Amino acid sequence: MFIYTPDSPSEVLLSSRRALFLDRDGVINRDTDYLHKIEHFAFVDGIFDLCRAAAGLDYRIIVVTNQSGIGRGYYTEADFLKVTEWMMREFAEHEIEISGVYACPHLIDAVLERYRRDCPARKPNPGMLLRARDDFQLDLSECIFIGDQSRDMEAGRRAGIGTLVRLNAANSMPAENSDPAITVVADLYEAREKLFPDAGRH
Repeated sequence: MFIYTPDSPSEVLLSSRRALFLDRDGVINRDTDYLHKIEHFAFVDGIFDLCRAAAGLDYRIIVVTNQSGIGRGYYTEADFLKVTEWMMREFAEHEIEISGVYACPHLIDAVLERYRRDCPARKPNPGMLLRARDDFQLDLSECIFIGDQSRDMEAGRRAGIGTLVRLNAANSMPAENSDPAITVVADLYEAREKLFPDAGRH
């Protein structure tokens, strides 16, 4: 597992025990296969408005992302770090602090042997969420997790996240398979309205 945090974290959130967890591909950026270049990174509409609303209510913003492309040999840890540092600067330009980015490069059939393992951090396992809980002394029952895949929701369920939100922009989830414990939204604007209706707009 890789963990990236700001060089100079804000003191405003030092006592906050709740976080908005975000998957990366498909939630923060448009999902293109194994994204690893800045020039291919396109933010999902509404992400900055959502995160500002959360931060305004003292939620930390924490990213949890599977990055099996590293284990598959499609790109390197350095490639991922370069994109991550750029992404965090872009959030900072919008006056949003990312408290941490947790990434798992492992998979059981990885091409590169050093990444070949059944890792407890790889979603749907809850390892990244539990590590963030310990790192920031979070109350996961007060936290929110937004993802676009069933593995995100399963990881959140196993970790005991209080509010699970699945972004279903492609309307790919059959209604008969819906889970009443999961809030389904069509886009991040709807997520913002449902999660933070009273937060001020910027």
